Amino acid sequence: MVNPGPHDKHALIFEVVREVPYGKVATYGQIALLAGLPGHARLAGYAMFNLPEDLADSVPWHRVINSQGRVSYSESRRGNDHRQRELLEQEGVEFDSRGRIDLARFGWKPE
Repeated sequence: MVNPGPHDKHALIFEVVREVPYGKVATYGQIALLAGLPGHARLAGYAMFNLPEDLADSVPWHRVINSQGRVSYSESRRGNDHRQRELLEQEGVEFDSRGRIDLARFGWKPE
């Protein structure tokens, strides 16, 4: 079997993220595992950060959060971290007073 290249890995990640349902979230690690890339949570984060603009409407990037149940805030995200929270709240995802999402309630559990 040939190892997939970085862009092929991103495509695998994007395929999984497309499956995360409305009103649910998944962690970067969960996405990597489901994409057949266990232990590559950072790669999933990198793929989401570098999502091509032409895929932004078909890949619900905002439904992917960190393992603490939080949106990852960073200056380098150019405001998309705040946009991510807004989009999740529009879908009914709730944040507690510490900015965390209850993964037991809102976490995606694929069959």
